[in-house]
Amino acid sequence: MNTERIDTVEARAARHAALSDPSRLRIVDLLTLGDLSPSEIRTALEMPGNLVAHHLNVLETAGMVARSRSEADKRRSYVHLTDTALQGLTPGRVERASRVVFVCTANSARSQLAAALWSTRSSIPAASGGTHPADRIDPGAIATADRHTLDLPDESPRALETVLTGSDFVVTVCDNAHEELGVTGHLHWSIPDPVRVGTDDAFDTAYDELERRITQLAPRLAAS
Repeated sequence: MNTERIDTVEARAARHAALSDPSRLRIVDLLTLGDLSPSEIRTALEMPGNLVAHHLNVLETAGMVARSRSEADKRRSYVHLTDTALQGLTPGRVERASRVVFVCTANSARSQLAAALWSTRSSIPAASGGTHPADRIDPGAIATADRHTLDLPDESPRALETVLTGSDFVVTVCDNAHEELGVTGHLHWSIPDPVRVGTDDAFDTAYDELERRITQLAPRLAAS
């Protein structure tokens, strides 16, 4: 057996060992489709903060999770699965939805791109809205859609309250919107705001991350 294969087997064994604890397995289940802060994990598991910190450290040592600083509250961080976290493992979370609504603050870039991308991956309808909608879709988002031959809807940003219904499956793609809405919403994806940076690379990075997450979510979200 060559060294590369040994390293791969050992990495898989470390992940399985990390998941041998029911609480850590539950944390990974929660993170398979969205990002959570440690305090949100603590609430979801009804577990003391020091024990959550221990479990996250074990998962981080196994290379399964990583953390990023919130763009809104710099004291806050979000935990997400790494790209290789589930290699050789099968996530077990499936949801149902009649419509998916993507939310960011301005509804001018990330949520617009997400809704358009979703329509290319799923037959479940999609919409988008903003907690504080801008006057127009950001030119950078339009240019990004053009580069990726993605059709953006020909409409102005909309306020979330004019879009949302009680039966929608809500995905926040913006830390500010997520923290403003609190527990409202089913999933959160902590994706940096490309408008703040304004470069093609920033927009393409956001696009690629949205595409990756949507590709993972679409087959696991059934129509209701």
